[in-house]
Amino acid sequence: MVVDAGFVLRVPDGIDSAAAAPLLCAGITTYSPLRHWGAGPGKKVAVVGLGGLGHMGVKLAHAMGAEVTVLSQSLKKQEDGLRLGADSYFATSDPDTFTGLAGRFDLIVNTVSAPIDVDAYLSLLAVGGALVNVGAPAEPLSLNVFSLIGDRRSYAGSMIGGIAETQEMLDFCAEHGIGAEVEVIAADQVNEAYERVLASDVRYRFVIDTATLR
Repeated sequence: MVVDAGFVLRVPDGIDSAAAAPLLCAGITTYSPLRHWGAGPGKKVAVVGLGGLGHMGVKLAHAMGAEVTVLSQSLKKQEDGLRLGADSYFATSDPDTFTGLAGRFDLIVNTVSAPIDVDAYLSLLAVGGALVNVGAPAEPLSLNVFSLIGDRRSYAGSMIGGIAETQEMLDFCAEHGIGAEVEVIAADQVNEAYERVLASDVRYRFVIDTATLR
């Protein structure tokens, strides 16, 4: 296969191919906003949702040196979240979560593709903090502008990243021993895997073994 070198990425030694494949989606999608908004030592970062995107957000923010909190609908995946690098884990279904964490975070990365109460999450930001959407809900989201202007908060969005930043992410992952949590499946298991995705029964990315396409 002949390709333009400007669009080629190098997967560093030490990253398993199956664990590397989702980095080109979930990895860069979470790395880019964490990098842009300065996740690192002294910063408090929350990741909303612990799924295919969220688990990478936790791993990357932890490796960057930030204090990491997972905000999930329930505590079902708390053990996983702490294992992946979260310092704390809270259920958003508990109203006390929003009162107890008010004004706490410098950055919140929302990875869920379902409607959220934007004002409630903005209330968790410190002065000058940012709530960044990488999840893509089908429905429009609304907010009260006073949730922003009172403490100079920002509400933003981020998608994936360019070639240079994606290579930077891959190198960062190799340096810190980071890969996606994957379940490798055969091509004839795709329909079953899709049903499991709909049922939220995947931790945390399916990867198809292309050798099974033969």
